[in-house]
Amino acid sequence: MWRCVGVLGLLVMITGCQSTHEDLIAKGYPPAFADGFDDGCSSGRQAAGAITGEFRKNVPRYLKDKQYAEGWTDGFRQCQAMRENEDRNEYKERHWDERERAWQQQKDRDAARAYRSQ
Repeated sequence: MWRCVGVLGLLVMITGCQSTHEDLIAKGYPPAFADGFDDGCSSGRQAAGAITGEFRKNVPRYLKDKQYAEGWTDGFRQCQAMRENEDRNEYKERHWDERERAWQQQKDRDAARAYRSQ
């Protein structure tokens, strides 16, 4: 978990305040791909249950512009998977905390019984 947070922090520091769209263009991707990636990413977050995501897809452009379509598909898949992974990690952390708490309670009860039996 902390490794993912560290990598994400590093990416934010490297890219600064640059948007994903600007970052993709700076890396040499065509503007149509970057447009599609932005729309697909928002749609992917929404599909994974994020409150901040909204479904965006320029269907006529998707059908006619191959670069937009590839960007949309890539953005959708990557952002949906990233959001689902975040949800899965939060679930694991929450349940790990519950198991840890239950183990500590059982350990304390066993110690109390041991002290009373002496």
